[in-house]
Amino acid sequence: MSTQRPKIVSQTFGDPADQAILLIMGAMASMQWWPEDFCRQLAGRGRFVIRYDNRDTGLSTKYAPGAPPYAFEDMVDDAVRVLDDHDVAEAHVAGMSMGGIIAQNVALKYPERVSALTVISSSPLGVDTSGLPGMTEAYGKHAAEGGDVDWADRTQVLAYMAKDARALASTLHPFDAEQARALIEADYERSGGLASAANHFALKGGGPKRSIRDIAVPLLVIHGTSDPIFPVEHGAALANVVPVARLVEIEGGGHELHPDDWRQIIDAIAMHG
Repeated sequence: MSTQRPKIVSQTFGDPADQAILLIMGAMASMQWWPEDFCRQLAGRGRFVIRYDNRDTGLSTKYAPGAPPYAFEDMVDDAVRVLDDHDVAEAHVAGMSMGGIIAQNVALKYPERVSALTVISSSPLGVDTSGLPGMTEAYGKHAAEGGDVDWADRTQVLAYMAKDARALASTLHPFDAEQARALIEADYERSGGLASAANHFALKGGGPKRSIRDIAVPLLVIHGTSDPIFPVEHGAALANVVPVARLVEIEGGGHELHPDDWRQIIDAIAMHG
C-alpha cells in the first residue's frame, strides 16, 4: 500500500555473533518502551538484541496524522527489513501488545527468518476470541477519553499518557509515577510529538488472513494476570492453540514491562531461544 520506502531506525545491544532477538513494540510506542536496561540485561544472557522504532514513532518515518498511507502488512515487512539491515538471517522474534500481533504475522509470513516466537501481553492471531473477556470497563472508559485529546497539544498528550501508564500498571508492584512521566516525556521529545503515532489505530489489514494455529516454531507466551487491555485469558488461549507453547503468567502484571518483573521475563525469554 505504501509507495515510498520509509526509514526505520533501530538500535542493537550485545555481540552480533550471539543469537539474535528482535523486539517489536506495540501501538504508538517507540523502541524506548523496550527500556535500555532491559535490553542490556537480555544481551547479557548471550543475545544480540535489536529494538526499533515502528513507523510513525520515534525517529522513524512519520506521516500526516489521520491518513496513514500504509497498511498493517507494511509493518510486518518492516520487521524483516530491520533483520536485513543488521545482516541477520534468522532471529527469535518477540512482540508486545500490537507488536505481538506483528510478531505472529512475521513468524507466519517469513517462517525461514524466525527461530522462535515470544508474544507478550497480546492476543491470538486468526483465532475466535469473542468468548474471551475484553478490556476492563475502567480501561475502556480511559481509552475513550483519548478521543478527546488534542494530540498536537503537548500538555494534553503528556497528561493523558501519564494516566495511561497508571491505568496499565501492575497491581502487585508500586507505580513509579515519576519514572513513568520521565519515559513519556523522553519519548515525546525524541519523537517530536505523538500525533502521527495515533495513525496505528487507523490502519487497515492489507494482507492475507493468517492463523497462529499454523505456527511452525516454538512459542512462548508472557502475560500479566492483571492486564486491563488483553486479560490473561487471551494469553492462555494463544498458548492453547499452538502445539509447542509455554505460558508464563506474571502475577499482578499489567500491560507493561515493570522493572520488578524483568528477571522473570528475561529468564523466560533466555530459556526459550
